Amino acid sequence: MEEVSLLKGNEAIALAAIRCGADGYFGYPITPQSEIMETLMAQKPWETTGMTVLQAESEVASIYMVFGGASTGKKVMTSSSSPGVSLMQEGVSFLCGADLPCLIVNVMRGGPGLGTIQPSQSDYFQSTKGGGHGDYKLIVLAPASVQEMADFVDLGFTLSSKYRIPSMILSDGAIGQMMEKVVLPPFKPRQTAEEIIKQCPWAATGKPANRKNNIISSLELDPSKMEKKNVERQERYRIVEATEVRYDEYMCEDADYLIIAFGSAARISQNAVEILREEGIKVGMLRPITLWPFPSKVISKYAEKVKSMLTVELNAGQMIEDVKLAVNGKVPVLHYGRMGGIVPNPEEIVDALKKQM
Repeated sequence: MEEVSLLKGNEAIALAAIRCGADGYFGYPITPQSEIMETLMAQKPWETTGMTVLQAESEVASIYMVFGGASTGKKVMTSSSSPGVSLMQEGVSFLCGADLPCLIVNVMRGGPGLGTIQPSQSDYFQSTKGGGHGDYKLIVLAPASVQEMADFVDLGFTLSSKYRIPSMILSDGAIGQMMEKVVLPPFKPRQTAEEIIKQCPWAATGKPANRKNNIISSLELDPSKMEKKNVERQERYRIVEATEVRYDEYMCEDADYLIIAFGSAARISQNAVEILREEGIKVGMLRPITLWPFPSKVISKYAEKVKSMLTVELNAGQMIEDVKLAVNGKVPVLHYGRMGGIVPNPEEIVDALKKQM
């Protein structure tokens, strides 16, 4: 029988991490995601599963602790909110440059700057376009429910390990703080040292008698070798784009108009679709689950069927750029969004779509 719990999104992240066999969490408190570390501290997993939970002295320190743990093949993670993730960007670039798997959770708040502690989706660019330096990508998962907050922990670790690319769960303050029923994942044992050596031959695990000592670094002074590493990384990215796209469709089969939204904006947009359908207007909604890789091909196909598209985002318009690239001028693409922590209601979205009809 499934065990159902009533949890906040942030609590679901923490409990799922313990059950997924995470080896370590390193973070720093910031609203609206502090409950992730608080829940982990309350659970004391170091006494049960052996998981390390440590509050670092800053976000900068925490991301480099993740780098250290990931370099040994351990399953490690961190979490923060928008300005904290900004501080981590150099370390994120280093992780990508060293091809290290890990999980990063970003529970977004309004900005720029310190902004507000209210929910926002204004970190889309920072997360999907590479907020740090260099040519790199993150696998970005956008949950729209507390259940998906829990589910995407294991998925994020799995995809990250498979492709040696850091994964990010890109949520927001609304989903982080709301409470819903959740079925937590089953317990997975943590990997043994022998399993890590077998599954992660690249890892820096010391120097056993018959094994070379791996050195993990993102530094390469020879430009030809640096280019070779980058070319190989881009080839891996293309494999991810071809095989790991995830999205959800709602009432799209006969739609004349298409709303595209992710995360909490998608929850509100679904209600707007239902209102418009009751009025006889054929509207559907497509929800990208992976923001990278982005579902460009499916959006391109819908551009041949619908009259127009509307992106709904809690920002000034960021995902709309990827939608426009996918559509390539086939149909009009407009944007509706609120900023600074203001969350729109379904009626606002209804009015925005009607204006473009």
